[in-house]
Amino acid sequence: MVTLEHVQDGMTKRVVITRGAVGWDVREEHDSHVVKQATYQDWHRVERAMHAFELQGSDGDHSTKR
Repeated sequence: MVTLEHVQDGMTKRVVITRGAVGWDVREEHDSHVVKQATYQDWHRVERAMHAFELQGSDGDHSTKR
């Protein structure tokens, strides 16, 4: 499991990536509410989703990667 997280002004945005039966499940949450969910069979699409999320939070907020 991979978790990317951004915290800004008390709001937590997170992407959780887990290995599923047919690929990788990617779930984006805002304060524990799922706002986007997808399953990818191609790891490069998972990397693209991670990169897009990191770009969203690159405006100076605190981020963590686990």
